[in-house]
Amino acid sequence: MSGEKKKRIVKTIHVNVDKCNGCRACEVACSAFHATPKYSTTNPERSRIRVIREPLRDVFLPVYAGEYTAAECAGRDRYTIDGRSYDECAFCRAACPSRDVFHEPDSGLPLKCDLCESDPPLEKPLCVQWCVNEALVYEEREEWVEAEEPVEELDVGLASLMTRFGRERLADAVARLSRKAEKKA
Repeated sequence: MSGEKKKRIVKTIHVNVDKCNGCRACEVACSAFHATPKYSTTNPERSRIRVIREPLRDVFLPVYAGEYTAAECAGRDRYTIDGRSYDECAFCRAACPSRDVFHEPDSGLPLKCDLCESDPPLEKPLCVQWCVNEALVYEEREEWVEAEEPVEELDVGLASLMTRFGRERLADAVARLSRKAEKKA
């Protein structure tokens, strides 16, 4: 399939930093949507969006979770935008070993924004719906992309667990759980 292109709808959340007031309603709405059972609790640690807050400097930066990466970032640059100073990590959407942001607090599995996928589908993600200042705007556009094999969510989770606990511990845990499942069957 190399070199083959196909058209697809790309769904994104546009972040307007200048409009964010740091209320964190987006974090609460996201964590409630992803609670088990749905809407049963609000825990911002489970949110797929985080507001980097420095209220004394009037800095509020919404960042939503992207892809998992096993590599630690080598960049520790600082950026000044409109007189405000930002650490490079503040802009990063990746769940990585360098920081605890965008990892499920109980299991350590990486979190990724799924744009509040549900059945029936929502018109737009809850973080966008609850953003009263319109700092978050849902966008859909068509674009041509390289055809690629889909990445399974299970593969990403297992790779993350293997990085965290090692191949042997993960294999032992899978074998132990398999034996328990066989006994129940």
